[in-house]
Amino acid sequence: MRTTLTLDDDVAAGIERLRESRHESVRTVVNDVLRRGLVGAGQVREKRSVYRTRGANMGSCRLATLDDVSEALAAAEGDSHP
Repeated sequence: MRTTLTLDDDVAAGIERLRESRHESVRTVVNDVLRRGLVGAGQVREKRSVYRTRGANMGSCRLATLDDVSEALAAAEGDSHP
């Protein structure tokens, strides 16, 4: 089958690196990579367990709002900030 593909730059560069290292044609490299990808795409993947992070109580916020950067800096560094 003959078809035209538009490859992303990173994919084209990877194909070219493989082609040079294997001393094969672009056609051979692309077909090999696609065959491997098709085999991998057909496999059922194991379900991964969900990673959960426990929350921690950091206390209440000392500022009414974080919209005022000057107020936040004054609270963090004291009134001596520039």
